[in-house]
Amino acid sequence: MTSTTLPGTSTLPEPTSSSGSGSDGLDETGPPKLDVAGGTMGDDGIETGDESCKKVDLLFVIDDSGSMADEQANLAASVPGFIEAMRAELAETDGYNIGVVTSDLYIFDVSCGPVSIGNLVTQTGGVDSSNNVCSPYSSGMRFMTENDNLDNKFACAAQVGTSGDGDEHPMEAMLTALSPELTDPGMCNEGFLRDDALLVVVIITDEEDDHETEEQACNMTVQPGSPGEPGDWFDDLVAVKDKESHIVVLSLVGPDAEAGSMCPALDKCNGGIEGAEVATRILEFTRMFTYGFIGPVCEDYGPIFQEAIGVIKTACDEFGPVG
Repeated sequence: MTSTTLPGTSTLPEPTSSSGSGSDGLDETGPPKLDVAGGTMGDDGIETGDESCKKVDLLFVIDDSGSMADEQANLAASVPGFIEAMRAELAETDGYNIGVVTSDLYIFDVSCGPVSIGNLVTQTGGVDSSNNVCSPYSSGMRFMTENDNLDNKFACAAQVGTSGDGDEHPMEAMLTALSPELTDPGMCNEGFLRDDALLVVVIITDEEDDHETEEQACNMTVQPGSPGEPGDWFDDLVAVKDKESHIVVLSLVGPDAEAGSMCPALDKCNGGIEGAEVATRILEFTRMFTYGFIGPVCEDYGPIFQEAIGVIKTACDEFGPVG
């Protein structure tokens, strides 16, 4: 599919017609103006209307390996403001489901069985975690909503700690969390995924989800990562919603030079906790999406999330009918 890389790290679809001062669909100060059938022009220059999304499902996939303490604290501090700003921008949207999963099988939350990678987190444990029971949530299920005190609830759930597996599987965790085996009635993630909601996946990891060779691996110990390739992950996630345009992927990872801002290299083989490994495969996956956005995991998330809201708003405005 065709996307346009904007200044910074976001990608947005090329408009089908010119709307603004330039033929590329950008005005001098604001985000791209995209035509929406039957919509009205909003204050920010993006048309809105009856076809915009009315619900948003936010899934946070958080690396819980040994180098992630600072990143989790950064996330916990930034997300409540991010969601409030999103609600202000998406004024017609009412209904947010907010869930957290880790990059492995999370052994510190056994409140729902069977314990599986992709189970939504309701309590935490281990080194650097909030070490607390975060639920009950206002939904009565295993996910938060806009009615929860996110300064407390999300901060609790997002600080999953650093006692997790060093073989991160964020893609497997994401796909399993959204699969029928966990979202069907009676299963651990029941009620989180809604057919008529925009799905926003936020991936936070300072390492790659890859298939290492012995030469690439630390001490020749190969870490297999998630099954499949980026194209497989893309196909499987799109199958969850049926429409690729109903998905936003925000990846806070180790970016490459193309993304415009690289992190210091992570010395993972010697226990390093600063910087990030370039997440080549996650970057490839993210760039397959019309509404894909890349941010550096090593920087302040507040400004990154503020920029990402423009991508989410455009996806919401373009949501269209379900089915």
